[in-house]
Amino acid sequence: MFRISQFIQELLDPKPIGPKRNPPGPVVIWNLVRRCNLTCKHCYSISADTDFPNELSTQQVFEVMDDLKQFRVPVLILSGGEPLLRPDIYDIAHRAKDMGFYTALSTNGTLIDESNIDRIAEVGFNYLGISIDGIRETHDKFRQMEGAFEASMHGLRLCRDKGIKVGLRFTMTQDNAEELPQLLELMQEEHIHKFYFSHLNYAGRGNKNREDDVFLNTTRWAMDLLFDHVLEEQRNGRETEYVTGNNDADGVYMLLWVKKHFPEQYDHIRQKLVNWGGNSSGVNVANIDNTGTVHPDTMWWNYDLGNVKERPFSEIWTDTSDPIMAGLKAQPRTVSGRCGQCSHFDICAGNTRVRAMQLTGDAWSEDPACYLTDAEIGLKT
Repeated sequence: MFRISQFIQELLDPKPIGPKRNPPGPVVIWNLVRRCNLTCKHCYSISADTDFPNELSTQQVFEVMDDLKQFRVPVLILSGGEPLLRPDIYDIAHRAKDMGFYTALSTNGTLIDESNIDRIAEVGFNYLGISIDGIRETHDKFRQMEGAFEASMHGLRLCRDKGIKVGLRFTMTQDNAEELPQLLELMQEEHIHKFYFSHLNYAGRGNKNREDDVFLNTTRWAMDLLFDHVLEEQRNGRETEYVTGNNDADGVYMLLWVKKHFPEQYDHIRQKLVNWGGNSSGVNVANIDNTGTVHPDTMWWNYDLGNVKERPFSEIWTDTSDPIMAGLKAQPRTVSGRCGQCSHFDICAGNTRVRAMQLTGDAWSEDPACYLTDAEIGLKT
């Protein structure tokens, strides 16, 4: 995750550069259930409105939580499918809070209404994220359910009015990119606390003609818009949080933006970005799916590291006999192609390895979704 707001704040109020600090354990994104009441076009878990076999029982979930706590995992993000369809979701969430985890809920929001908002508020979630794909018709089309936008916004407003920190989660595609400005306006109108911008620029793009590629240039436009918007908000005293995910080239692109607009801060921000360190799949970010299988992150569902029914998560996560885990945990990682030659490799760490694997079969080839030009990353044309 790339925290735009944090780096914009650093521009406006620079702090001394300290040593890089890693969290005590990985953030765990836990897909507790695969069932969902929607069939979204870009769903990475390929969910459906049906029960899936072999999911963890309540007791098994609790046992895994005990191991995660002992392993010093600081954050649990409870996800799905739609996590509110899991009958024991409140028991799990209350236990997570009681154990001291930073506890977040990732939901489509359509099932939040007056019948359950009090139970949701009683949990005391540290954060609740609701996925929005555009304004009304666009969102409903993506979610393949008429009225989904209004239902999700109603749920979001109920949570906000109960004092829960809420955020919009937006995954950009070629079909909804033009609505990003409207979503930023919606953030202000609805007084929403956080905006999560997720990239979805997968295999096949970016290998040739980068300067002319429509979607790569759309990505650059979106990032420029976000940087300018966050800068204006912070100058006006607003404290909304903006973050991005699934493309660690964002850190390098911000550095180029800083060079253009705040050249005197270039060296300072660059070192802050190096301390951030870019992609942390398999290191500081982990995923457990609904059956208990562990993955390097949520985009690696096609790669299994082991199952918590058979081995504790703490053992699976520290086992570097697996070649993917050994490569992800290597400092620095060994990556080929443009990524390996990039002069800013120390910032993004080679970006998202799963995209390289899906396109080429080699997890250590260049990331096809890097939207930077050869000149920008220091390569000779």
